[in-house]
Amino acid sequence: MGEGSKRTNAKALVGRVVKWKDLLDYQEGAVVSRAVMDAEKGSVTLFAFDEREGLSEHTAPFDALVHLLEGEMVVFLSGKAHRVGRGEMLIMPANEPHALRAMKPSKMVLVMIRS
Repeated sequence: MGEGSKRTNAKALVGRVVKWKDLLDYQEGAVVSRAVMDAEKGSVTLFAFDEREGLSEHTAPFDALVHLLEGEMVVFLSGKAHRVGRGEMLIMPANEPHALRAMKPSKMVLVMIRS
């Protein structure tokens, strides 16, 4: 899996009306991400996954909300598979093992909040 990151200043988005889809493009065979907001208590990150790309199992010290903007993904949460489609969301508690796999090209917003 290739991973890329669009590193632009998230502060450049403050006070602007933007469309999620315009903030990040797909990259063949890769997962691409862009920080939209990043603070000590949490973050908002946009991801674009090419088909069959994903994130391997890991844990995070934050509660997390995954909101799928387009595509379809399988999110594995503590060993249980959840299919998430366009416009749907899934909340993942802090410190629970999770992984993600795109069934087709997919964009998602990840909101992480430290409890």
